[in-house]
Amino acid sequence: MLKKKISKILIGSNNKGKLREIKALLPKSIKIFSTSDFNLKSPPENGQTFKENSIIKSKYFSKKSNLICIADDSGLEIDCLDKKPGIFSARWAGSKADFSKAIKRVYKELNKKDKNWKTKKIKARFVCALSICYLDKIIASVIGKIEGSISNKIRGKNGFGYDSIFIPKKKKQTFGEMKFSNKSKIDHRSIAFKKIKKFF
Repeated sequence: MLKKKISKILIGSNNKGKLREIKALLPKSIKIFSTSDFNLKSPPENGQTFKENSIIKSKYFSKKSNLICIADDSGLEIDCLDKKPGIFSARWAGSKADFSKAIKRVYKELNKKDKNWKTKKIKARFVCALSICYLDKIIASVIGKIEGSISNKIRGKNGFGYDSIFIPKKKKQTFGEMKFSNKSKIDHRSIAFKKIKKFF
């Protein structure tokens, strides 16, 4: 446990969407740094789970900057695809982070699995692991999940990643159709953040 609250932190991500969302969760009083302030590239993510990958990133960026770092690893699990893309969610988008390509692949895999998938409820969830590390020390590592289903067509231009095809449980809109302020109250990242709020 930390003796005192965190007053400055590095957000360990080169993904602009994640940067925006994590920034919005952190208290306004905190001094926030981003990887671009230090010109840092991301480390290889060779963990087997979201949690392992978020710890790899958090430790790596913390050592590079000598700051406490919060890092996220998150992705989409689709039950009928054996929880794929899972930890490979970003990799499905390729080196240029082209998520229209990743979404096409999701639809292609679903078609291969079941030609009539569009008429069914395709269960899925977003998972987010958030880790706070200082150098080699893990201060906290938590998981947030939101259950939902896959939309049979792309809907909405808000958000990023797979947001335009994910419909959270009990909602009619995809994350891509929701206002940022509404999505950020209920999504996997905010669920994970509630578990580590006490450090700030």
